[in-house]
Amino acid sequence: MSAATHPGSVDPSVLPPYVLALKERLGYLPEAQVARVLRAYEVGAQAHDGQARKSGEPYITHPVAVAGILAELGMDAETVIAAILHDTLEDTELSRSALASEFGETVAELVDGVTKLDKMKFGSRQEADAESFRKMLMAMARDLRVILIKLSDRLHNMRTLGAKDAPSRRRIARETLEIYAPIAQRLGMNKIKAELQDLGFRALYPDRYRVISDRIRAALGNRREAMGKIEAALAMALDVEQLPGRVVGRIKSAWSIYSKMRNEHKSFAQLMDVYGFRVVVENAMSCYMALGVVHALYKPVDRRFKDFIAIPKANGYQSLHTVLLGPFGAPIEVQIRTAEMDSVAESGVAAHWAYKTDSGPANSAQARAREWLSSLADSSVHTPSSAEFIENVKIDLFPDEVYLFTPRGDILALPRNATALDFAYAVHTDVGDHAVAARVDKKLLPLRTRLESGQLVEIITAPSAVPNPAWLEVVVTGKARTAIRQYLKHLQHEDAVDFGHRMLDRALDTLGTSLELIPPVVLDRFLQDSKFRRLEELLSDIALGNRMPDQVAGQLAAAARGRRTSGAAPSPHVQEKIRITGAERGVLSFANCCHPLPGDEIIGYLSSGKGIVVHQAECPNVVELRKSPERCVAIEWDRDVQGDYRAELRIEVINRPGVLATIAAAIAAADSNIENVEYVERDLAAATLLFTIEVRNRKHLAEVMRRVRRTGVVSGVHRYPL
Repeated sequence: MSAATHPGSVDPSVLPPYVLALKERLGYLPEAQVARVLRAYEVGAQAHDGQARKSGEPYITHPVAVAGILAELGMDAETVIAAILHDTLEDTELSRSALASEFGETVAELVDGVTKLDKMKFGSRQEADAESFRKMLMAMARDLRVILIKLSDRLHNMRTLGAKDAPSRRRIARETLEIYAPIAQRLGMNKIKAELQDLGFRALYPDRYRVISDRIRAALGNRREAMGKIEAALAMALDVEQLPGRVVGRIKSAWSIYSKMRNEHKSFAQLMDVYGFRVVVENAMSCYMALGVVHALYKPVDRRFKDFIAIPKANGYQSLHTVLLGPFGAPIEVQIRTAEMDSVAESGVAAHWAYKTDSGPANSAQARAREWLSSLADSSVHTPSSAEFIENVKIDLFPDEVYLFTPRGDILALPRNATALDFAYAVHTDVGDHAVAARVDKKLLPLRTRLESGQLVEIITAPSAVPNPAWLEVVVTGKARTAIRQYLKHLQHEDAVDFGHRMLDRALDTLGTSLELIPPVVLDRFLQDSKFRRLEELLSDIALGNRMPDQVAGQLAAAARGRRTSGAAPSPHVQEKIRITGAERGVLSFANCCHPLPGDEIIGYLSSGKGIVVHQAECPNVVELRKSPERCVAIEWDRDVQGDYRAELRIEVINRPGVLATIAAAIAAADSNIENVEYVERDLAAATLLFTIEVRNRKHLAEVMRRVRRTGVVSGVHRYPL
């Protein structure tokens, strides 16, 4: 079906009421553009003809309602047209080329960006959803209007969620609260964010929503007179100083109260015992003058003033925040901003869109959103897994930020709880990869240090420093997590290739040959039959435990001799052990059942997908592992062993005050780090403690145990497990 088969303008007299309502909202657009929107309705209505929503209404009512939400935001004609047609590519026979030919390439791009990927084959529903989000976010990076359509689509779906069954309502509500509401907040669209949260809360927790909403109504009824008096006092104070402005009371939403009760462990009474007001004035200078007026009227609470005008939030939000001690003993929260700032705070990236020129974004929210989206695009390139990418996006959707200064005076906004390592990666990936410490307000601190707003942060780097897996537990930003994982994957591949080479060489050596002696034609044929593009892929697969080196060696040796056999031929060669330094962490892991240390006699076990798991040779589990001899790897420690290794000590102590501190001091004095401590047994006279510590080798562990015995508060110290 082609959109071009129905030319001409639409007769307003035959338009349904919901389309006439949309036409009324489009008064800010020129008549020619309104005519294009009505034409889009005609095309959409024909494309969706015969389709109905769960509620029984014609399907076209939904896209028209989405267009209405965008019209309220004052969006341009292309966005409104794309909203009317946003489900046509997915649910109707209308083609992308037909859309582009009648409404232009921009509209076709927008519709394509919003379209889900349901028609593609995925391993699971979660994978399909993750890939849909990924596609949507990448389309956002090209054109912000994609997410505005998607948010409006989600908002209307939430408004009409009642027609869905209960499991669908809960799934959609949870997705709304976890993804769409935070995205709206990240883009500064607080009005849409608040409604999405309210509707999501009501659908996910109907009983909690009802109880909190009822209590909010009751609390507001009891304090209406007090709020009126404060509002009048603020307005009069502005009037006396001849500062034109308006004062409006603010009411907390049910979701924000519920979230704070849960996250900050506050009672309903504590959260409601606050009066909130917004003061809107003419310009930025008037904001600071108004601040002086309200501080003269009521005393400000110390350290509760924030200047988001001089340092805007990451989503472009600007306002002055202050807390005053009110006449009724309760704090008064006041936000002071201009009408322009108020518009951006409510609509974010959508504010003044219709008046945006091609020369650049119309407001700071749009500029900051584009910065965020470009960083998402970079993250997507380096994150092959859609699920991992969405995890990174979720991490970045923090409601609160900290604002930090670089030594050059630049400001970086990072999520709450961000560390110095997050800051390093925010500056540049190379800075993060080589970071060793941070200088925070001129004090030398470790990279795991959590940062607070206003701090001056300088990252100290060293060319030899590289990321390690423990960093993933330190960082909170998606950018840092992606960069660290990317480096570790590269490192793991290099380690795996090297280790796989050594394992295959050893297996071939027992057969009286080597990799160099295998004819290239034989090797190439084997790689082709095994679906490997390069030898490195085969070697990596061996090291990761997905292929047995003895079997591969047997097949290569047999092919080289010109005959096929499934097993390895017997050989008089003595099998040499592979030496490990401990630096091969990409392919080696150390068993938690026995915690092998340098100096222990060890054995390796090939675990599929994990690589080699190292056990003590005397570990009780080795008896079972030896039943699969093809997976056992003869390994030993190299002379030059690197890093710290986990060990456990079972310590029997006399149960008296200060004993734990005494033992911890002894362990620290032996230059060992304590990872964890727990009581195994405890009574009035004695206790058994299990310490998890880090040591370099068996000799270092023996030194730790000697120092613990010398404390005089222990009756026994043993390496665990016994």
